[in-house]
Amino acid sequence: MNVLLNGRRGKVGSALAPGLEAAGHALVDTLDRAGAMIDFTRPEVAAGNVRAAVDAGVPCIVGTTGWDMEEFRSAPVAVFYAPNFAVGAVLMMQFAAEAAEHLENAEIVELHHAAKLDRPSGTAKLTAERMGGAVPIHSVRLPGLNAHQEVILGAAGQTLSIRHDALSREAYTPGVLLALEKLSSLPPGLTVGLDALL
Repeated sequence: MNVLLNGRRGKVGSALAPGLEAAGHALVDTLDRAGAMIDFTRPEVAAGNVRAAVDAGVPCIVGTTGWDMEEFRSAPVAVFYAPNFAVGAVLMMQFAAEAAEHLENAEIVELHHAAKLDRPSGTAKLTAERMGGAVPIHSVRLPGLNAHQEVILGAAGQTLSIRHDALSREAYTPGVLLALEKLSSLPPGLTVGLDALL
């Protein structure tokens, strides 16, 4: 498939590009040549990128977090958004949601590189939402980190920790490839979360 990868020279985009090409996709520079648009940019430009793709009738895969995607809820083409494309992170969210049904006290600690713009992360917010919504989130931004999240649940006499570590940005490539594979089968409008595709 011809793919327009916005953010191709960024941290995630530069890791994704080789994986997309190795899987047989061709990277193009304009929407009129694209069968799909992938956006890993910045919150202040992502909405404009998605709007342009939707207006051009090009389905989208969006990994940019820190902005409101609600305007695309009823878009005429598929707009797939995931705050995290690492399969392990999606499993961590599912396990945390299941654990929250049995251990009602929980907190989330998310740790990211110092340049991450949103706080708390999209992954942490979606995890809290899936766990019932009222879970405190602690955000850490430090050099030397990449992307890490731990959900700690507790009850009398016990704790349970569920942790995911993305040690490199290549961890996101399998999830993006899965989203590209499933994109044509998604309904028009916004679909949220990689778990919807697993």
